[in-house]
Amino acid sequence: MSQRYPGSPPVTALQSIDLTVGEGEFVVLLGPSGCGKSTLLELLAGLQEPSEGAVLLDGAPISGSDRRVGVAFQDASLFPWRTLQQNVEVGLEFRGVPAAERRRRSRAQLDAVGLAGFERKYPHQLSGGMRQRAGIARALVSDPEVLLLDEPFGAVDHLTRITLQEELLHLWEQHRRTVVFVTHDVGEAVFLADRIVLLSPRPGRVFREFVVDEPRPRTRGEVGLLAREAEVYAALHELNRLDEADGVAA
Repeated sequence: MSQRYPGSPPVTALQSIDLTVGEGEFVVLLGPSGCGKSTLLELLAGLQEPSEGAVLLDGAPISGSDRRVGVAFQDASLFPWRTLQQNVEVGLEFRGVPAAERRRRSRAQLDAVGLAGFERKYPHQLSGGMRQRAGIARALVSDPEVLLLDEPFGAVDHLTRITLQEELLHLWEQHRRTVVFVTHDVGEAVFLADRIVLLSPRPGRVFREFVVDEPRPRTRGEVGLLAREAEVYAALHELNRLDEADGVAA
């Protein structure tokens, strides 16, 4: 699969991406800024169509938004004029789900992400971490098979980020949904992932993959996790050398 944008000259964001994500797998897309991580996630979500190839879910192409896929971004993008519960319900509302059922499901999901009691609060009344929890609740309320997360913790402080990572893993371990998670943070990638896919600078290609098979639940600072981090950093340094060499050759 490739993605090119018209222009003079045209821009190739992704080239020859061949990636399979297993059911229930937690895959992290890692790479430098501009390598196409977010573009790839939008293709997986059906928000863009590839210029070459296709995105398949259960063997069928994804075209446009699909209720089997939930998406959350770095910016939770909550509607400021709607309460937290109303924000979580919005997708169900568009689908015509009855009000009582919307309320039941949204409240259950808010409870699952630790926001019970905040249903009637507005986004401006919440911390950044709480808004991100609400964004994830909105992505999960339709009970998707696949959850796509685009740097969802990138805008919060470090301590909040650690807490949100652990909460996300707790949710994942309860239901084992398939997750594709975008980050540029190596430590985050190693702590969360079953598999890390490292993308090269634009045009983004799959440069290397790392299986993170340390047992769960994981503890930060474990020798095995630190060894995986070292492997990923070594690959990033190699990637930078290759990129610099290409730049000199050009």
